[in-house]
Amino acid sequence: MSVLRTPDNRFDNLPDFPYEPQYVDLDGIRMAYVEAGPADGEPVLLLHGEPSWSFLYRKVIPVLADAGLRAIAPDLIGFGRSDKPATRAEHSYARHVEWVRGFAFDKLGLTGVTLVGQDWGGLIGLRLVAEHPDRFARVVAANTGLPTGDQPMPDIWWQFRKVVETAPELEVSRLVQMGCLSELTAEALAAYDAPFPDQSYLAGVRAMPTLVPTTPDDPATGANRAAWTELSRWDRPFLVAFSDQDPITAAMAPVLRSLVPGAAGIDHPVIEAAGHFLQEDAGKRLGTVVAEFVRSTVATASQPGQHPTE
Repeated sequence: MSVLRTPDNRFDNLPDFPYEPQYVDLDGIRMAYVEAGPADGEPVLLLHGEPSWSFLYRKVIPVLADAGLRAIAPDLIGFGRSDKPATRAEHSYARHVEWVRGFAFDKLGLTGVTLVGQDWGGLIGLRLVAEHPDRFARVVAANTGLPTGDQPMPDIWWQFRKVVETAPELEVSRLVQMGCLSELTAEALAAYDAPFPDQSYLAGVRAMPTLVPTTPDDPATGANRAAWTELSRWDRPFLVAFSDQDPITAAMAPVLRSLVPGAAGIDHPVIEAAGHFLQEDAGKRLGTVVAEFVRSTVATASQPGQHPTE
C-alpha cells in the first residue's frame, strides 16, 4: 500500500489543541491519536467522521478530562496526523472498521469503553459495538447512523457526495464550515486544512462518501445488517444525542431510540443551536452530556449484558 504522511510542521500552532500526538503501527500504517484525563479513568473513545479529524473534539476533550474520564481521540486512517493511503481503492468500509478495531483493542487494549461516534465515527463505531459488545460499557450516538442501503439517503447528502467525489479541487475547511452553524475562526479553518498539503492527500476524503451503503447489494450491507441484529439486543446504556439542525442524519435519531433496547427509559438530549458538526457548535455542551451520561450509568453499565462473548 502506498501511503502519504503529512509533515509534522503542518500541525504547528493548532488553536486550543495542546495535546501531544501518539501513534500506533497497524501492519505498516501509522494511526495517530491524542488523549487527556487520568490514565485509569473510564475510557471514552471519540470517533470523528468525514472530512474532519480529532481536532474536532478539542472542546469536548477537556470537559471529559476534568470529569475524571480518559478521553481518547484517534484520527481515522486518511485523516489528521494518521497515514493517508494514496488511492481511493485502498479505502473500504471493512478496512476502516478493522483499523479502528486494531487501534482500540489490539494496541490500546481498551475495555469498558464509552463510544462517542459522530458521522463516520458512528458508522465505524456502531459496527465495533455490535461485533465486540463486551468491550463496550455504553454508547453515545451523535449525528450518525448505520445505513444498510435499504432506505434512501437525503438529497443534501447526495449533493455532498457529488461535490467530494468529483470536484477538481477540494477545500476541507470549507466542507467543515458548511456543516456548522457557527462561523469558524481563520485558525480553526487552517487546522482542518492542515492534514492535506495538496490534493494528493485527499484520497480518503474523496472515498468516504462512496463507501456509505446506498443500495441493498452494497459490499458493506451484509455486515451492517448483522450489526443491526446485534444492536437490537444491546441492553447497555445507549444515548442518542443529536443536534437540532442536521439535515443529513436527523432521521436516524428516532430509529436508534426505538430499535436499541439500551436506549429505553433514557432522557435523550437534543443539542440545540448546532449543525452536523455539533462538536464545533456546541462542544462543551456535548462534553457535559457525555460526562453526565457516564456518571449516571456507571452501575447499569457494569452489569453483564445479554451479549455473545468475543
